[in-house]
Amino acid sequence: MSKPSKKDRYESLQEELDPHRREELQRVMLETADRLRQRGVSLTGRESSDELVSLLDAVEEFELAVERRGGDLMMDEGPIGKTPQPDDVHFYLPRRRERESVSDYLVRLQEGTDMIRRHRPIDEP
Repeated sequence: MSKPSKKDRYESLQEELDPHRREELQRVMLETADRLRQRGVSLTGRESSDELVSLLDAVEEFELAVERRGGDLMMDEGPIGKTPQPDDVHFYLPRRRERESVSDYLVRLQEGTDMIRRHRPIDEP
């Protein structure tokens, strides 16, 4: 039989201290997943809480880079189900591919963010 990991022991202790911890974690995961879906990120439902947090952090970094270059997120991402009309095609949030792992998508998001940071600002000729 395998020995419980430090994380498993930590979670067990936290649940003993706070019997509602599991429900709170589930609620936060649902809220985070909803925020990601509103930004157009496809989720499988099998992402861990750590993966959801990493995805949200990466998307927010991407958006911050777009804003710093003069992009308008309302134009770049557009409403759900509508085709976005970005100020610049580079400012369009990369879509997660079908069956793409979270780690692979995070790499693409970071590459996109890095590219935007090197991009000329929108208001420059």
